[in-house]
Amino acid sequence: MLDQEDLKWIATTSTELNSVLQQVSRYADLARRHRGENNYIDLLGERVELASKTAQSLFDRVTSQILAGAAKKSAAARKSEAGFTVMPPPTAEEKAVRGSRRPEQKRADKEANSASSNGVPAGTRIKNPNGAREYILLVEDEPDVADVASDMLAEEGYRVVIAHDGFEALKIYENMGKQVGLVILDYFLPVIDGDAVFEELRSINPKVNVVLSSGFAEQSKIASMLAQGLRGFIPKPYGRDKLLEQVRSTLEAGRQNQR
Repeated sequence: MLDQEDLKWIATTSTELNSVLQQVSRYADLARRHRGENNYIDLLGERVELASKTAQSLFDRVTSQILAGAAKKSAAARKSEAGFTVMPPPTAEEKAVRGSRRPEQKRADKEANSASSNGVPAGTRIKNPNGAREYILLVEDEPDVADVASDMLAEEGYRVVIAHDGFEALKIYENMGKQVGLVILDYFLPVIDGDAVFEELRSINPKVNVVLSSGFAEQSKIASMLAQGLRGFIPKPYGRDKLLEQVRSTLEAGRQNQR
């Protein structure tokens, strides 16, 4: 039947499936509201396909384990009817191998628990993970800009989670939620631009702190986003002082609003 590992896998995969279904709902809504813009229909199709595959993997895992458990029970019943077999004691070499695996397994479990405790999805880039200050989600598709900006922030003690496109940013924010103190959002991103990402972030958390960063964003777009709750704007290219000043003032304003 299903063991502890199977149940953990099912719980994790079910959560992922729920997230995909939420994305399907959002992309369908975006496709309705922005007919003919971007390729939301294609993205919707991809997410539907992913949801279908995830649901199938859940079904396969559960049914295979149930069938395997039934087969074991049947084999055990036949074996009990035929008598029992005395197994030889493990050799010294086998004992040594088993003993060496335990510390490795404990370390692996500890690392997995540490990675999942803060909600950061596996494989996500994060600078200064043990920093003493807030998590900042940096959404920037240019690797060089992302590296420089994240280094500036990390040196000030911030924990910087890096996303290179809007979908990755939304996935990270969905997992981390209100642990993120501030989102620094580039306007021009692959597939889905910053204004659409901002709208989706607000649907997850209406009080999300977002600062827009761009060198060419239209003033009308910025004004519209500010009216919807955008906390600030950092024009590119920016230096260390300008970046840190905007980050500090936005975080402080957010703390004032929570009092």
